[in-house]
Amino acid sequence: MNPVVHFEMPYEDQARITDFYRRAFDWELAALGAEMGDYVIATTAPTAAGRPTQPGTINGGFFKKNPAWPLQFPSVVIAVEDITAAMGKVKDAGGTLLGEPMAIPGVGQYVSFVDSEGNRVSMLQPIPPGSHG
Repeated sequence: MNPVVHFEMPYEDQARITDFYRRAFDWELAALGAEMGDYVIATTAPTAAGRPTQPGTINGGFFKKNPAWPLQFPSVVIAVEDITAAMGKVKDAGGTLLGEPMAIPGVGQYVSFVDSEGNRVSMLQPIPPGSHG
């Protein structure tokens, strides 16, 4: 099985989205800066080594809206062991890939796709724990 490991939501105003989730849910939010696409990490549950320690919980993040990107809606990220093989399975099942995998430094390989129902979803082949990927 390939578990859901992360959620993502778009934002227009980084300060506003950060303030909202801090105030409404007590989440810890960390802006990564321009070199990481102005992504904001959202820690929603206790973590160790960047991963949730409580079973059944995930953390997530917020990405800056970009008029050139399709389907910018809340979505989930599914962990896969082999992103190339998973991309083939998505295509074989009737999904449409949204580009090629991109490397996220210190995290792994990432690519988004559209499922059979028009939902934007993403896949991540994480860097194995303990490696420096």
